[in-house]
Amino acid sequence: MKETRYWTWHMLAGIVILFLLGIHMITMHLDAILGWFNPAGGEAVDWGNVVARAKMAIYAVIYIALLAAALYHGFYGFRTILFELGLKHGAQSIINILFVVMGICLFVLGSWVAIKFHVIAQIA
Repeated sequence: MKETRYWTWHMLAGIVILFLLGIHMITMHLDAILGWFNPAGGEAVDWGNVVARAKMAIYAVIYIALLAAALYHGFYGFRTILFELGLKHGAQSIINILFVVMGICLFVLGSWVAIKFHVIAQIA
């Protein structure tokens, strides 16, 4: 039952990734059509446009949500592949602990960067 719940979250994370990555792709690659994502004009990766998007709190929220979904989806998927190798229970426990710690550390670091960039962009 517990694994079914984890698998359900894995699938939901995949859907979230699909949706949020779609927003990212539209923002970055359809800039000629949807110019409102790039208020400074020019390419989506021009510094003026990057700062303009960073000033919007919704982008920090989107990036943090994408980070959370990608980390969970990736680590759970990799964990599932490793468990299919028939590892002993002790090795599975170590993998679980290692992946949870790594996931939390990467999430904290990535969230800090997104929030910090949003704060710095307010000054710029």
